[in-house]
Amino acid sequence: MKQTSVFSKIATFWSGVLLLFGQHGLAQSQPAPSTPGSAPTLDRADVETWLDGYLPYALESADIAGAIVVVVKDGKILLRKGYGYADVAKREPMDPGRTLIRPGSISKLFTWTAVMQLAEQGRIDLDADINTYLDFKIPGRSDGPITMRHLMTHTPGFEQPLRNMFTQPGLPPPLDVYLKSNIPQRIFPAGKVPAYSNYGTALAGHIVALVSGLSFDTYVERHIFGPLGMRNATFRQPLPARFEPHMAQGYDRASGKSLPYELAAPAPAGSMAVTADDLARFMIAHLQKGAFGPNRILRPETADMMHRTPYPVLPGLQRMLLGFYETNRNGHRIIAHGGDTPAFHSDMRLYIDDNVGFLISMNSSGRDYMHYFMRGNLAEQFADRYFPALTPRDGRVDAKTAAAHAKMMAGRYDPSRTSWSSFLSVSALMGSVVVEAHDDGTIGTSELQKLNGQPKRWREIAPFVWRNVDGKDLLSANVKDGKVVMFSSDELSPAVVFLPLPSWRARPDLWFYAIAASLLVLLATAILWPVRSFLRWRTATALPGPVRTARHLTGMAALGASATLIGWLWLLSNLGSAEVPLTAKTDPILWTLQIAGALFFGGGLLIALWNGWRTWAGGGGRAARIWTIVLALAFLVLFVTALAFHLLDFSTAY
Repeated sequence: MKQTSVFSKIATFWSGVLLLFGQHGLAQSQPAPSTPGSAPTLDRADVETWLDGYLPYALESADIAGAIVVVVKDGKILLRKGYGYADVAKREPMDPGRTLIRPGSISKLFTWTAVMQLAEQGRIDLDADINTYLDFKIPGRSDGPITMRHLMTHTPGFEQPLRNMFTQPGLPPPLDVYLKSNIPQRIFPAGKVPAYSNYGTALAGHIVALVSGLSFDTYVERHIFGPLGMRNATFRQPLPARFEPHMAQGYDRASGKSLPYELAAPAPAGSMAVTADDLARFMIAHLQKGAFGPNRILRPETADMMHRTPYPVLPGLQRMLLGFYETNRNGHRIIAHGGDTPAFHSDMRLYIDDNVGFLISMNSSGRDYMHYFMRGNLAEQFADRYFPALTPRDGRVDAKTAAAHAKMMAGRYDPSRTSWSSFLSVSALMGSVVVEAHDDGTIGTSELQKLNGQPKRWREIAPFVWRNVDGKDLLSANVKDGKVVMFSSDELSPAVVFLPLPSWRARPDLWFYAIAASLLVLLATAILWPVRSFLRWRTATALPGPVRTARHLTGMAALGASATLIGWLWLLSNLGSAEVPLTAKTDPILWTLQIAGALFFGGGLLIALWNGWRTWAGGGGRAARIWTIVLALAFLVLFVTALAFHLLDFSTAY
C-alpha cells in the first residue's frame, strides 16, 4: 500500500530488505535447441564489443559509478574489464585485478564450500541436528530439528532478523556474540518453506569454526583462499590495512557522496572483500568440480553433490541447491548466486555443463533500484546471446479453468522472508503482495515487474503454472483443498515464497484507514483541549472537578498517543538510515516508543473510557457524549494495532 509518502517509504524499505537476496529472474524451461551456428561465438572480441555497447550508457543513465565484468571459459579468464569509476572523486577506474569489491551474499558460497569440505571429511553430517555442533542451543520445535542441509537450502524456518546486519560505523559484535544474542524465532517447520536467511548462513560459518578449531576467517584463508591463490580476498572486518588503498568506494548514486565501508555482523553471510580476478579463480574451481590448476578445494563427487542436490518447492520453478541456486535458461543448467550490500550489487552465474562463468559487480545502487534490473537483464541477454534456444512450446489451459484459477490466486500475500514476532511485522500493512486476476484469465502482481517497471502478466500453461506473457520465466502455486498455500516465481523461488495473509491482516487498507482516522481524532482532541480550556476560562464556565480532570487527562493522553504514533511512523520510514541504524544506537528510540505506547495507547484507552463515563454521568451534551465514544474507539484501534504488531513487546530484538 502506498497511501502516503511515509507509508511508501516503509514499503520501499521492506522491498529493499526482500531484494537484498538479489533478483536473479531467469526461467527454468526446456525448449528445443537452437540451430547450430546461430549464436555469436563466445570469444573475447565478441563479448567485449557487446558489453561496450551496453554498460557505459546503462551505468550513466542509472547513475551507477562503476562495474566490473568477468567471463571465464574452459578453465581460463576469457574477459575481465572494468567500467566507470571505483572512486568518482578521484576518477579512479574500476580494475578487475586491483579494485576490491564487496560481493555481498556471494560470500555465502565460500561458507558453503567450507561446510562441504568438512562434510567430505566426515566432520559434519548434513542431516544431523545443528545443536550437535553448536556451543549454544537453537530452541527446538515439535516438528523436528534444524540440520545443516536445511541451512544450506535456506529452509531452517527462521524469521528474518535485521538488527546488526550492517553497522556503519563501528565494529559489529563478534560472530558468536551476534548469533547468541539474535536468535530468530522459528516460524516455519524446518525443510518446508524457503526463507532466505543470513542468520542461518552465519550459523553455518560458526559451526565451521567450532568443528575446525579455527576462526572462520582463518579457516577460509587456509583452506579456500590459499589453494586457489586468492591473495586479494578477505572476510576480516574492519578491512585490513593492506587492502584499503584498493577498496572501491560504494555509493547510493554516483552523483552523491560515497558511503562508509559496510560492516556485517553475520560475517560468513556477506562480509567478503575481493578482486574480480580472485573471484574468477573460485568460479573456475567450481566449474572444474573443485579443481584449480594442481590444487583442489573439493573432491569431484562432493562438488557434484553440491551442484546437483535440489530442494523442490513449487512445480517447474528454479530450486535451491546446496548453497547455489538454479537460474537455468534455454535448456542450459546454470547455478548461481547474487549478492547485495547497501552499496555493492553483484551476480555470479556458472554454466555448469558448458564450463562458462559470468560475473558482474556494481558499486552503486543507482536510481530506483536500477541495479537489480540491469544485472538481471544483462545476465539474461548473455544467456540468450551465447546460449540461445527457440521459444518454449507450452501447454494450454481452457479459458474457464484459467479464470477460476486466476480468481483463486487473487488476494494478498506475505513473503516468507519476513518477521512475525517483532515490530517489523507491521510491514504486512505496507509491504504485502497483491495478486490480481485479469478479465482475460491472466494474473499479475506489482512485486514482479518488467524492465520498464510495469507489472508482468502471467498466462496459465498448466494447472497452477503460469508463464510470463513477455518472457520465459514461470510462476507456480501449491494448492490444497481449493486454497492457495504458497506461490512464487523463478525470480525468487529458491529463496522466497509468498503465503496468504491470515484473514485479520488480509485488508491492510482497512487497517490503514482506521489508524489514519484515529490519528485525526486524537490530533483534533489534543488541539481542541487547550482551546476549550481557554474559552471556559474566558467565559468563567468551569466544569465540575472530576469532569475537568478527566478532560485534561484525556487531552494529554491524546497528545501523547499522537506523538507516539507519529514517532513509530518516523522510525519505520527511516529504519536502516544513518538516523535509525539497525544497531544498538536505535535501542533508546525503541524503548521510548514502546514505553510511550503502553502509557498513551493502553493508558489512554483507560482514561478515554473514564472520561466517557464521567461525561455521560455528568450530563454532558449530546455532541460531547458522542465524541467520547469516537475518542475511545480511536484509542482502542491504536492499542489493538500495537498489540497485534508487537509495538508493545518491550524488546529491542528485531
